[in-house]
Amino acid sequence: MIEWFKRLFGIGTNSTNSYKKMVNLILFGPPGSGKGTQAAKLVDKYGFLHISTGDLFRYEMGNDTPLGLEAKSFIEKGELVPDSITIGMLKNKVQANPDVKGYIFDGFPRTIDQSKALDQLMESLDQKIDKLIALSVKDEEIISRILERGKTSGRADDNDESIIRNRINVYNENTRQVYDYYDKKGVSSSVDGLGTIDEIFTRLTDVIDQV
Repeated sequence: MIEWFKRLFGIGTNSTNSYKKMVNLILFGPPGSGKGTQAAKLVDKYGFLHISTGDLFRYEMGNDTPLGLEAKSFIEKGELVPDSITIGMLKNKVQANPDVKGYIFDGFPRTIDQSKALDQLMESLDQKIDKLIALSVKDEEIISRILERGKTSGRADDNDESIIRNRINVYNENTRQVYDYYDKKGVSSSVDGLGTIDEIFTRLTDVIDQV
């Protein structure tokens, strides 16, 4: 499987790369848990690169890159974009930024298969996921936050409570399994996502400083 993955993305089994040992994180949590806010603060403190899959898709499709065009072809047919395309975008971003002190993956992985694919990508670069940190926030707080955000975000789905609840349900039923997957590897941690931005940030840094 790993050999197939390396061939798919043109990574030679005997090739060397310039990647040094880094701290690679998955910032995890339901929509509205504050991942973006905290990721920005972690970037400032540690020099990590924040990799948001939403931003990647917007860039690749907005610039009509080969991967972006592939993604569009699926989206236009109402189909899910294959994981291989998303991983290809992640690989491009990582390879374009080899000198950072680590990566924060935000919005990916969302499934066990995506988790395995990300692990394979990191292994091909002689790296690994060092820590998954989940922001724990109760559902009702999430709904309140997103509805408040919807007053200025301009996103229709941020103003529809039924859509918000469905997004949370999808997370609880599917994405939460990713936490368990990395917990079996001994790298998952959960922190309280309630409190001030600085209080939550301190909890995150306490975990990261132990990696």
